[in-house]
Amino acid sequence: MRWNKAFAPLVDLVFPPRCPLCGAALAQHGGLCLACWQGLAIPGGPGCALCQRPLPDRTAEQGGDAALALADAALGNWICAPCMAEPPRHAGVAAATLYNDISRQIVLGFKHGRRIALADLMVRLMVPRLPRLDGEWLVVPVPLHRWRLWRRGFNQSALLARGIARAIGQPLLVDGLLRPRATPPLGHLGRKRRAALLQGTIRANPALASRLRGARVLLVDDVLTSGATTDACLIALRKAGVKTARIACFARVIDDTHAIATHHDHADAERETGPKTLAPEA
Repeated sequence: MRWNKAFAPLVDLVFPPRCPLCGAALAQHGGLCLACWQGLAIPGGPGCALCQRPLPDRTAEQGGDAALALADAALGNWICAPCMAEPPRHAGVAAATLYNDISRQIVLGFKHGRRIALADLMVRLMVPRLPRLDGEWLVVPVPLHRWRLWRRGFNQSALLARGIARAIGQPLLVDGLLRPRATPPLGHLGRKRRAALLQGTIRANPALASRLRGARVLLVDDVLTSGATTDACLIALRKAGVKTARIACFARVIDDTHAIATHHDHADAERETGPKTLAPEA
């Protein structure tokens, strides 16, 4: 019997299980209360085969091309307008949740509240959303610049990647990507400006060049907002010779307005919780 299971009843007695978001009593540690579970926005309806953007509401009632789009989405063949206009560099996005107030609380608590135990909950939600991954896939987290890593104390994407790699039995390359150059805060900027500032800030680890060349990669991040950071990662992976890449994230921000608000949320939390430093933000 594993020690953690053997002592679980004693731990529950001393520290009664509580919902990490609202504090409601739970039957056991590691989950959410029913109300918070129901508040999560789990992608379930038809959506874009590439970015998981949900099909617009009321599409089925519009007839014509809209009805055909609904049929394609149900078969996993529908591609949204943004992906049609600018085909993504990845082969698909697997998001555990759509970003809303509940997922926001989880991410901020994990990332900036240093509630690292939430990683297990997030991984349990992320793994079922992954497509079937035949053969070997390298699990690679989005990297942090060393100053941001020092301020936060951990790379949240690396913790999620480690849990996912263990759950699906795939190799983890925690330092497959490096972020040698810091960037200023990006939250108030548009997508194109963010992409310009991120250009060249992320690169593949040269020590792992032979491992990455010709590989398939599952890129892991906590929140996918504008896609500028993951795009920078995908460009670096492509330069390293990676054959194909998919993205796995806990929360997917769909609306551009929410994307800007998300950046501000995380910037505010970083300032409130991180050690003081004069270094630029990554």
